[in-house]
Amino acid sequence: MPPVPPVPQADRTRPFSAESRDETAALLTKALQLGLDFKLQPEVFRERVPSAEARDRLVTELPERPASVDEALAEFTDTMLPLCKNEASPQFLGFGDTGDDVGALTGGVLALLTQQNLINQSFDSPSATFVETTALRWLRELIGFTNPPVGELSTVFDVGGVITHGGTMSNSLAMMLAREHKVPGTMEHGVRDPGQYSIVVPRDIGHYSVKSALKWIGLGYQVIEVDTDGFRYDLKALERTLREHAGRVMSVVAYAGDSRTQTVDDLRGVRDVVRAADEDIWLHADACWGLLCSFSDALRGRIAGIEDYDSVTVDPHKVMGVPHSLGAILVRDPAALRAISSHSGLIMGDDFDFGQVTPFVGTKAWLSLKLWMMMRTHGRSGLARLAEDRVGTARRFADLVDARSRLIRLHPVDMMAVTFMYVPADVDVTAPDIERINEANLRIHERMLADGIWHLHHFGLPDDAGVLKYGATLYPMRFMAANPRIEEHHMTGVLDYVLALGAQFDEGQL
Repeated sequence: MPPVPPVPQADRTRPFSAESRDETAALLTKALQLGLDFKLQPEVFRERVPSAEARDRLVTELPERPASVDEALAEFTDTMLPLCKNEASPQFLGFGDTGDDVGALTGGVLALLTQQNLINQSFDSPSATFVETTALRWLRELIGFTNPPVGELSTVFDVGGVITHGGTMSNSLAMMLAREHKVPGTMEHGVRDPGQYSIVVPRDIGHYSVKSALKWIGLGYQVIEVDTDGFRYDLKALERTLREHAGRVMSVVAYAGDSRTQTVDDLRGVRDVVRAADEDIWLHADACWGLLCSFSDALRGRIAGIEDYDSVTVDPHKVMGVPHSLGAILVRDPAALRAISSHSGLIMGDDFDFGQVTPFVGTKAWLSLKLWMMMRTHGRSGLARLAEDRVGTARRFADLVDARSRLIRLHPVDMMAVTFMYVPADVDVTAPDIERINEANLRIHERMLADGIWHLHHFGLPDDAGVLKYGATLYPMRFMAANPRIEEHHMTGVLDYVLALGAQFDEGQL
C-alpha cells in the first residue's frame, strides 16, 4: 500500500493547548449553539425515515483521512441531527426526559471539562466526591431518610446512597442488597438455593428492571406477581402471597409512581402487611417518578411511608430536567452498602472512594454535578413550584380529555401522567369491543410515529380500574406533563390531532 500523503496542518485537529484555546472555545461554542437551537426547535423530528434508511445513511466505514472538527460538525449537522428526537419540544408529550434545565446543562458541561473520576477521592476527585455526597444527602432529606451530621461523615459508608446511570442500575443494586440481606455472604460464596431469593411485584405494572436484575445477579426468574386493584397492590392478595411463600421472599417491591400510569401505591399499607408477615423482608420502593412528590408539602403525603423502606430508587433525569443519564439508589441504613462493597488498593482504598459502592462501574463520571447545580439553582421553593406546576398541567390535560366525547381516561391523575384512548364511533362503551378500540389506538399511534409532528407514549396496560372492561389488556396513549414549555395550545393541539386521526380510522382511511 502506498504511503498516505501528509495532511496539511490546516486540515488537522490541533491538540488542546494554551495556543489553541480560543479555537477550541469557538468550536465548543458552535456545538453549544447547535445543541441549544435543536432543543428550541418546535418539531419533535425535523425528518422521519425508516430505520433501514437511517442505517444506510449513518453506518459507514472509518475514513482514511482525518477531518477537522468543523468538518465533523458539518457532517453531524447535515446527517445526524435532523433525525434526532427532540424531547425538549413541547410537542413531545409522551415522556419525562426533557434534559433542558439550564443549571443541569451547565453542570453537565463543567463535569465534562473538569474530568473528575469519582472511583477515588484523594487524587481523582478531591472536591467532586463531596459535591456528590451533598447531592445524595439532599435527595435523602427529600425522601425522609435521616442524615448523620456532617462532622460524623467518616467514610463512603456514611453517605447512604449511590449515583447511578438510571433506574435500571439502581434497582439492580437494590436487588443485590436484598440478596445479601436475605443470605449474608452470597457475594463471596455464590447462590446455593435460588428459590429463597424470590421477589414480590405488582402484576403487569412492575418495571422490567427488577425482573432483569434477578437474572443479572444469578438468581434466575424468581418473581411472584400479586394482583392489583386500581394500579396498586391488592393488600389482601399481598398478605395471602406472603403467607403462602413464607421464608422464601427476599424483597417486596412497591411503586411510588408506576412506569405506566404513575399511580402511587399505598406505601404505608404495603409496609404494614410486609412487616407483619416477616420483619426481615427487604422493602424496596421504586420512586423514579415519585421523587417529584417529595418536592412539595402539598404532594408529599402521596408518598407517605417511603421513609420506612430499606431502599428507594430515584431518577432525576425523569423528573428534574437533568440530561441523561442520572439516577440514584438511596438506603435507609447507610451501612447496608457494605454488603455489596469492593476494595482495591490500586485505585479505591481511601475512606471516601465511591468506587467501593458501585458494582459494575469502575471509572465514575461526575454525573452528580448536573444534579447539584439543578437543586442549588432551584432551592426548596423552586422544586416545590416545579412539582406543583407539572401536576397542575396533568390535571388540566385530564379535564381536556374528559371534555371530548370520543376520548376516555383510564385512571385518576396522581402525578404527571394521563393515560387515555380513542373510542371509535361505532363502539358502544357500555359494551365495548376491546379489539376494535385497541386497533384504532394502535393505528393512530403508528401514524403519529410516522408523521413525527406530535408524540405520545404507547404501551399495553391492564384495565385495572374497569373503565372499559376490568382486566382487559388495553393499548392506550399517554400524555406526560414534564416539559415546562407545554402550553394550552399544545395540549389541545395533540388532542385535536388524535381525534382527526381517529375520524380517519372510522372512515377506513387509516
